[in-house]
Amino acid sequence: MWNRVEQAARKVFRAYNYHEIRTPILEETQLFARGVGQETDIVTKEMYTFEDRDGTSVTLRPEATASVIRAYIEHRLDQRPGVQKLYYIGPMFRRERPQKGRYRQFFQIGAEAIGSESPAVDAEVIEMVIELLKAAGLEGFHLLINSVGDPHCRPQYVERLRQALRPVAPQMCADCQRRAETNPLRVLDCKVEADQPIIQSLPTILEHLCPACRAHFDAVRQFLTDRGIEYEVRPRLVRGLDYYMRTTFEVVHGALGAQNSVLGGGRYDGLAESLGSKIHSPGIGFSIGEDRLVMSVESGQEPPRLDLLIAPLDEPALRRAAVMAAGFRRAGASVEIAEGKLKRSMELANKLGARFTLIVGETEMAAGRYALKDMTTGAQESLAPEEIAAKLAPAANC
Repeated sequence: MWNRVEQAARKVFRAYNYHEIRTPILEETQLFARGVGQETDIVTKEMYTFEDRDGTSVTLRPEATASVIRAYIEHRLDQRPGVQKLYYIGPMFRRERPQKGRYRQFFQIGAEAIGSESPAVDAEVIEMVIELLKAAGLEGFHLLINSVGDPHCRPQYVERLRQALRPVAPQMCADCQRRAETNPLRVLDCKVEADQPIIQSLPTILEHLCPACRAHFDAVRQFLTDRGIEYEVRPRLVRGLDYYMRTTFEVVHGALGAQNSVLGGGRYDGLAESLGSKIHSPGIGFSIGEDRLVMSVESGQEPPRLDLLIAPLDEPALRRAAVMAAGFRRAGASVEIAEGKLKRSMELANKLGARFTLIVGETEMAAGRYALKDMTTGAQESLAPEEIAAKLAPAANC
């Protein structure tokens, strides 16, 4: 199932002209402190950080966007033509309380489009996300979008939010009480049920967008509508990382219970500059929790069936079976060879879910034709090796 999901993702990325980038699992800690944000939960509570032998502080990557932008700057990818479209698949690390769909080593599939501020790029990224989830076999998911403003309008909103939180924060969870002063936006992302009525009463960022951010968000929505993509505007939707601005989005799915977010993403137009770039490099990206995606789609998927089990009846037949199996495998079929009594071989074929069983014995070898049994219908035919290969071909090519 993991392979199916990743193959589907790579196929969709290719269709949208995205190319793979691989970044180190270990990075300098300062990269994430500067990029993700000093007051985020990731930096303050969740990162695996330790000193290297030379005293350098290093961290197991908790997310990949900061690493991708670091590589983009370091290797001057801005010198390449057009928008740089990059994707990654790999492990991330956060010290969280393990629960369904959330692990301390988890896997992400993600992508970044760097070099454009256009709302059309935002919509294309979201469209690609939808196509990827469909290709992976996910159904019944729900797209949520919002705008979190930019450095011109968000500071005024954050201060308004901080003021609104002061009288009610003592009634909220311990994390929200801390965030109310250090990072008020993070209060909106609280999942504690008892805090939700208070959160719903707080002012929203959409009420405080500047004209430029309002126009950008309206354009993104129009592009999504033009594509026939259904979405819900969630005025209190924020992301857990400080670098996000303007467009933010999330996809949720009911199969995951409380941890129902399959992916999240958004725009980060100032991230490259915060990491030392002298060139303005706006971008937008997303990351999919691959563990969660696999959990969501695997219940509705059948495991791939074994194409052929070969049942040799004696030692010479085993040698012939090995040669035949090699030929069928080269043609793309999945083949298993069973040793032992025929009855046991048939039982094994059923347990493995084999589509066909091939009987190889002295009589079959002398005639050059072998008994091929269809394990679904029970029908049995005497066929030459090339005829057997033709029978297996539909499975091998699907």
